[in-house]
Amino acid sequence: MTDEKKVDKAAYVLKAVAHPLRIKIIQMLNENKELNVSTIYKNLNAEQSLISHHLINMRDKGILDIRRNGKNIYYYLVDSAVSEVIECIYKSKVVS
Repeated sequence: MTDEKKVDKAAYVLKAVAHPLRIKIIQMLNENKELNVSTIYKNLNAEQSLISHHLINMRDKGILDIRRNGKNIYYYLVDSAVSEVIECIYKSKVVS
């Protein structure tokens, strides 16, 4: 991948996670490996439709994927490095 393509892809991923609820979802999934929608929206005290929207958006962008178990759908991070980037931002002087 050329440098220009890498920069474009990095910007694409950062835009995809640039929302407080999405960051919280990523942190939850990093801690728990996989969760279903009900668990996520109950823990975040948010509407299920709103959480589903964010989950679908991040799945479409390749940040999350799913595992089906009967009627249940479990979301998980495709790569934990996304969570590590968020942790790096938390540690930066910009946030503190």
